[in-house]
Amino acid sequence: MAVLRFLILALFSGWAASYKRGDNVTLYVNKVGPYHNPQETYHYYTLPVCRPDKVHHKSLSLGEVLDGDRMAESLYFIRFQEKVDRKTLCKLTLSEKQVDELREAIEELYYFEFVLDDIPIWGFVGYIEESGFLPHSHKVGLWTHLDFNIEYNGDSVIFANVSVKDVKPFPLEEGAGSAVGGVGVGGGSLTVTHTYSVRWYESSLPSARRAERLRDYSFFPKTLEIHWLSIINSLVLVVLLLGFVIIILMRVLKNDFARYNVEEEGGCDDLDQGDNGWKIIHTDVFRFPPFKSLLCAVLGVGAQFLTLATAIIVMALLGMFNVHRHGAINSAAIVLYALTSCVSGYVSCSFYTQINGQRWVWNIILTSSLFSAPLFFTWSVVNSVHWWSGSTQALPATTVLLLLGAWVLVGFPLTVIGGIVGKNRAGNFQAPCRTRNIPRQIPPQPWYKHTIVHMAIGGFLPFSAISVELYYIFATVWGREHYTLYGILLCVFAILLSVGACISVALTYFLLSGEDYRWWWRSVLSTGSTGLFIFVYSVFYYRNRSSMSGLVQSSEFFGYSLLTALVFTLMLGSVSFWASLAFIRYIYRSLKMD
Repeated sequence: MAVLRFLILALFSGWAASYKRGDNVTLYVNKVGPYHNPQETYHYYTLPVCRPDKVHHKSLSLGEVLDGDRMAESLYFIRFQEKVDRKTLCKLTLSEKQVDELREAIEELYYFEFVLDDIPIWGFVGYIEESGFLPHSHKVGLWTHLDFNIEYNGDSVIFANVSVKDVKPFPLEEGAGSAVGGVGVGGGSLTVTHTYSVRWYESSLPSARRAERLRDYSFFPKTLEIHWLSIINSLVLVVLLLGFVIIILMRVLKNDFARYNVEEEGGCDDLDQGDNGWKIIHTDVFRFPPFKSLLCAVLGVGAQFLTLATAIIVMALLGMFNVHRHGAINSAAIVLYALTSCVSGYVSCSFYTQINGQRWVWNIILTSSLFSAPLFFTWSVVNSVHWWSGSTQALPATTVLLLLGAWVLVGFPLTVIGGIVGKNRAGNFQAPCRTRNIPRQIPPQPWYKHTIVHMAIGGFLPFSAISVELYYIFATVWGREHYTLYGILLCVFAILLSVGACISVALTYFLLSGEDYRWWWRSVLSTGSTGLFIFVYSVFYYRNRSSMSGLVQSSEFFGYSLLTALVFTLMLGSVSFWASLAFIRYIYRSLKMD
């Protein structure tokens, strides 16, 4: 309960503070990193910059730690509504090695992130100028003066940013050998004086709406725009597709029912005399599949992620995630993943009992580890790379123990409880026709009814329905955008589930029409293959739509892209299976049988 209470409290952080004139407004330094690698971040004090004698770190929420934040108090002294003009921050004597460190950081386009009253402030560490071809000029400069512009309304801070508009950068030559402006030379070192100014501007925006001001600010290039036209285009295509599938299936099924129900005499066992198609396999279509425990685990974890995704989107629509709550979505995902573990246990063990599964304890263990084991392995590799590089994305030991405790003390017990409840409340399978002991021989199938073809069709169509929105999601997760179009996201999510269910039903019907009753795993794999298309798209995005590079960023991107593909495979596989099962029960129940 203590772990769960901490996780829930970590979700709600980031409320605006109130100040009186002259009150101290703490400015925290946070992290630095290459501009094109958003997840490759390092502590700000790893650079040779002004720092206090003893560094005091801010207490962070779980989401902030997962987001790579490492906030620490700075030497900037800012008082509420008090102007500051070119105040000296510190004087630094840089060795030749430290100058080279700064040059390398500037050449890699390092930016910094400060935090003032939960408002992120971004700026570049230095300046690069490339000019001429012959002779070629390559100049690297360090910003040694920062202008802070802070907006306020009443007793609240509304917005803050940093500017170097009227400031000239101090050149950093190769080595430490020349003095320019405020940079002094001495014994192979440079003496640099850092200064800052603070300007206060009154704003009419109330503090309750200050997130809008940060959302409209554009330190990073804006790539997310209102994309209604693209969404409407996808929606029209999806409606046409669904209408086509539903109309065709209904017409075909109507003809099938009219043909199969001409003779009303005889029982269910006589329906296979002199006929073909899906009716002839009525004694085999409900034959339980191999690897029952694994199938039920997939269905259970898929149901869990479906619940989790729906809850995240609903919470976002209710305004629980704003730009001032650092890592709130991360915290929510951890909490909900732990709490929804009971869903996976219940669904998996309940269906496992219905299909005559005997090893229900093993089924619960498999369900609890189906996603958590790949997650732990991927995180171990990625975290090791971050730890080796010194990145702030490497989780500290206390956070690792907290997450482990959340799974051991909350997630796994809830999976067990859900499994026990599901086992005890499981009813019969409710098959409309009985299954014979001897399986029917399956005739040879044409190439277009093979598993690979069905996976290609069943994965591509749902992927095409979300391909437009997928770009904006990637630009948010692997970029620096703030996603706010949660209403559109909900519509696209509903479209994805609808297309997946309809395509699965259509492919299952075509499979049964060929007298192939092995639909159980086929229904999972057909639409679940959307995860493969999403991973292929992630490779395309990495190569053609981003400027990410390096081992640190690449390991994080591809590691978690694989996990994302697995999540979509489990979630859509579960949806498509239940849709196919409901469809099969409907058509066989609709046959006239004595």
